[in-house]
Amino acid sequence: MSKILIRGAKVLGGEPQDVLIDGSVVEAVGTGISEEGAEVVDAAGKVLLPGLVDLHTHLREPGREDSETVLTGTRAAASGGYTAVFAMANTFPVADTAGVVEQVYRLGQQHGYCDVQPIGAVTVGLEGRKLAELGAMHESAAGVTVFSDDGKCVDDAVIMRRALEYVKAFGGVVAQHAQEPRLTEGAQMNEGVVSAELGLGGWPAVAEESIIARDVLLAEHVGSRVHICHLSTAGSVEIVRWAKSRGIEVTAEVTPHHLLLTDELVRSYNPVYKVNPPLRTQRDVLALREALADGTIDIVATDHAPHPHEDKDCEWAAAAMGMVGLETALSVVQETMVDTGLLDWAGVAERMSFKPAEIGQAKGHGRPVSAGEPANLMLVDTEYRGSVDPAGFASRSRNTPYEGRELPGRVTHTWLRGKATLVDGKLT
Repeated sequence: MSKILIRGAKVLGGEPQDVLIDGSVVEAVGTGISEEGAEVVDAAGKVLLPGLVDLHTHLREPGREDSETVLTGTRAAASGGYTAVFAMANTFPVADTAGVVEQVYRLGQQHGYCDVQPIGAVTVGLEGRKLAELGAMHESAAGVTVFSDDGKCVDDAVIMRRALEYVKAFGGVVAQHAQEPRLTEGAQMNEGVVSAELGLGGWPAVAEESIIARDVLLAEHVGSRVHICHLSTAGSVEIVRWAKSRGIEVTAEVTPHHLLLTDELVRSYNPVYKVNPPLRTQRDVLALREALADGTIDIVATDHAPHPHEDKDCEWAAAAMGMVGLETALSVVQETMVDTGLLDWAGVAERMSFKPAEIGQAKGHGRPVSAGEPANLMLVDTEYRGSVDPAGFASRSRNTPYEGRELPGRVTHTWLRGKATLVDGKLT
């Protein structure tokens, strides 16, 4: 592999520097670096970050290849600046055995656009009745450390306690989809003024908050780690903030769409805005932004949820829940957090690379941009502004809420262990 010289990049948004890649590692970082024969990438004015890490991606394979495959999903990830993604377990069959997680892991290795770390199911078949093979999945070639029934809540307190106890033995973490099912029966959108006016079944904030409150107390009791998926309400923020003040080992994520979009958009009845948890109020959006800025919410995770056209092009009640997000995540974070002054680019790196890699134990990812570190890097043109066109997505699905919307920032290059997967905005 030839050497690559990234010239004049603003590393983590700081002063321009040169970064020399030799093979799979960063050889040098500084000013005035020259290397005869190196491929030169002119990065003047662009920001260089460590490759992004997504702790919450749905790749759909095996079983729903009409929505996404490991190949198309990892190509979408590389287009968005990601070098590692954690693949959720709600596939067909469910990733609740060593065999299925190893299949997903090896597909990721085979395609090579980013590293794929499978997430194992907490319960057999996501049914919430019996613990899955947590130990076997951890000891498999995939080395699973994160377990989640995402798409469904582990609503049985005894099962949740046992899962927390089990993963504690090997330093794992349970990632909870916080949704009390009895409180959300028939729910179609956030419970509030808009749901009342539209006559759609309301999805109360307390359905999320009650599970988070229970689970942080269980984590404290057991002395284990719990991670809260796609936190979406101001009340949830306060519970997590309280738990952290007590020293409870809880981490939390927010999605880009919950940082930007509100339930007012549901007035259009466009199913592209139907998502789980639902879009909340502007008050919630502002609370989520502040919590991400102050560290109460640890990371941004996409909850990339691809669906084929027919699953979204239908009446609201029948439509599938979810949005694609890998290819627009960084732009939305720039719009909501950087351009508003709530975060600098070093803060973005912390919340979209360093911290998710730490939570998920993604080896070689979320590392400093310094000599001797793996060359998992991405370059973003922060001055760019353009309209989102899903026709150009690498993802197999097009269910984005941002079609036609102008967003800032464009990922131009991504490197996975020194190999370019995206060059000048085009996949290699």
